[in-house]
Amino acid sequence: MNYKVALLGTVAALSLVAARDSSAKHQGWYVGIEAGANWIDDTEFAFDDNFFDDAELAIALPPSSLSPSLNFDTGWAALGTVGYAFDNNWRIEGELGFRQNDADVIFGGKSVSAFSGELTEYSAMVNVLYDIPLAEKLSLSVGAGVGADYSQFDDGAGFDDNDISFAYQAIAGLSYELTNRLDLTLTYRYLHVNSPEYSDTVGRFEEAYKLDDLEKHTVTVGLRYDLYEDEAPVMAPAAPPPAPALEPTKQFIVFFGFNKSNLTPEALGVIREAAAAAKTQGSASILVVGHTDTVGSNKYNDALALRRSGAVKSGLVAEGIAAGGITTTGKGENELLVKTDDNVKEPQNRRATINLN
Repeated sequence: MNYKVALLGTVAALSLVAARDSSAKHQGWYVGIEAGANWIDDTEFAFDDNFFDDAELAIALPPSSLSPSLNFDTGWAALGTVGYAFDNNWRIEGELGFRQNDADVIFGGKSVSAFSGELTEYSAMVNVLYDIPLAEKLSLSVGAGVGADYSQFDDGAGFDDNDISFAYQAIAGLSYELTNRLDLTLTYRYLHVNSPEYSDTVGRFEEAYKLDDLEKHTVTVGLRYDLYEDEAPVMAPAAPPPAPALEPTKQFIVFFGFNKSNLTPEALGVIREAAAAAKTQGSASILVVGHTDTVGSNKYNDALALRRSGAVKSGLVAEGIAAGGITTTGKGENELLVKTDDNVKEPQNRRATINLN
């Protein structure tokens, strides 16, 4: 069982260690659909003595020596998810799953043709995941979930029953951004289901299967769709042609979407211009100040302003500016570019300024 503990521990460790200054590709509500293959580790089971009274077995061995087990064929799975992606790369989602595998009942290492049935499962899980950007359009996701697994077992010889068991899972996957709202996903799930028990009356006898814990491995390909398109950021007003006698540009403005701190392509363009100016002018220091509009509390806006200035700093460092020469701060909604009342979504107030000194 150590490999199972190691797998869950690795997922948790990656989720914590991977926390770095990066912005989520998609934010807000999303839905997903997936389909693929499902494998179940072979498992042993126990049954009552009445089983041998009813079953017509051509095995001349006492029941205690038959070592009963279930061997599962490769099956298939389909899953659907509904979730919410936060600004800090964390996601929480609900998941509904369907899995089906053929199963052979094995006695004493021998398969009995009369006992060839199937296991059908429906799962309901709550998952928490963390997305780790690997490239411009590629992300790694790690996470874990808990929930319940409803299973129906048919042994192919007249026995049919169902059970509900506690389940937990570890998740790892890759997602590739096809459009600004649609991702292609490849996901692996390790699902652990606490030992289910089934009982049924066949003929004159009551039979029972008591399984060990089930270990399931599911690999799926799917699509994840962002339900709400991220608000387009405001373009910075075009600067007039510089006059020959004007001083070099000392301030640059980066705009953000509502309640966002991620850098858009337009924002990255402004940061590249600021970095080039800093190198050309030989700026001794750079001050980045984050600002917000008047929607939300002062405490929340102060934190959002700091995230915006931090994102701009990371962009400048990526353009070759030394991190030690950059100071960041946040003003929240205290210094509005456009004066408004409280709770007003003014695009030009959602900004960060880059000041070259």
